[in-house]
Amino acid sequence: MMFHSTLTLFLMTTFFTPPPYGIATTIKKTFSRETSVSIEVQADPSIIWALLTNAEDYPRWNTTITSIEGDIVQGSRIKLRSTLDPSRTFKLKIKEILPGEKMVWGDALGERTYSLDRRQGGEVLFTMRERIGGLMFPLFANKIPSFDSSFETFARDLKVEAEIIQKSNK
Repeated sequence: MMFHSTLTLFLMTTFFTPPPYGIATTIKKTFSRETSVSIEVQADPSIIWALLTNAEDYPRWNTTITSIEGDIVQGSRIKLRSTLDPSRTFKLKIKEILPGEKMVWGDALGERTYSLDRRQGGEVLFTMRERIGGLMFPLFANKIPSFDSSFETFARDLKVEAEIIQKSNK
C-alpha cells in the first residue's frame, strides 16, 4: 500500500505539475498547437483589464506588440502587428468579453484567450492561451514560429506595467 501511494505521488509531481509561473508551455498535436502562460500579478484586476483592453496603449507597455488598430470591444475587428512576425498584420475579431475576467480574440486559424483569476492573497493569476489549428494545419505548422518566448515576454511586460501602476496609485 505504501508503494502505491509513493508511486502515485511521484507520478503526480512528475507528470502533472504545472510549469512555474511566467514560463510558457506548448502542446503540439497533429492538427493543432496550444501555447499558454500564467503569471501572478500584484495589482487590482481593473488595472490589468484596462491594459488588456486599451488597443492604442499596447506598444507603450508591451514589447511584443508593435501596433493595434481598432477598439477592443465585443464583436469588433482589430489589426494587430507583433514582433513575432513584423511583416504580417493579423486581422482579428473580438469574439468574447467578460469584463474583468476573460477576453477572446482570433481568426479562422486560431483563438487567443486572456483570463484573470482573482486569488485570496490579493494577487491576480493572468493566463494567456492560444490554440491554432485545423485540417490544413499540418501543411503549414512548421512555418509558424514558436510562441513560447513571446508569451513569456508578454506576461512579464503586463506584470511589470500593472504593478507599477498599482504602486503609483497608493
